[in-house]
Amino acid sequence: MRILVVHGPNLDLLGTREPEVYGTTDLATINRELKAIAAQRGVTLEFVQSNHEGELVDAIGSSRGRIDAIVINPAAYTHTSVAIRDAIAAAGVPAVEVHLTNIYAREAFRQHSVIAPVCKGQVSGFGPESYRLGLEAAMTLAAPNRRPRKTRA
Repeated sequence: MRILVVHGPNLDLLGTREPEVYGTTDLATINRELKAIAAQRGVTLEFVQSNHEGELVDAIGSSRGRIDAIVINPAAYTHTSVAIRDAIAAAGVPAVEVHLTNIYAREAFRQHSVIAPVCKGQVSGFGPESYRLGLEAAMTLAAPNRRPRKTRA
C-alpha cells in the first residue's frame, strides 16, 4: 500500500513559524513519525511539500494509479484552491484532510474548506497528532481498495 502525504504552503516553516499557533514540532519530525507508523504496517509513504499550488496539483495528479490514499494538509490552499480540490477528486482514491489547528475556531476566512467535500474525512485541532490520526484513517480507508500497481517499464 502506498499513501501520498501532501504538505501545503509554509508547512516547511513548522517549528519556527508562529509556534504559539502551530507548535514547535517541525515538518521533518512529523514525516519521520509518519514513516515509522507506516513501516509498522508495511505501508510506503511518499511526501511532497510545496509553497506552489501547481506543484501540489502536479504531485497529486501524477500519483494517480500509483497510490492507495492521500493525506493532505493543504494549509492556506484549504480555503481557496479549486485546482487542488479537483486533483484530489480526479485521483480516485480516499483522501483525508488534516490540520494542526482547529480551523473552525480560527478567523472566519479560515473556517471553510473547499477541499473537504472531496475527502472522506477531516482531522483538525490536534497539532501533529492530526497527521497521525489522518494517516491511520487513510490506511484503514485504503485497505479495502487495494488494487494491482502499474509498473514502470
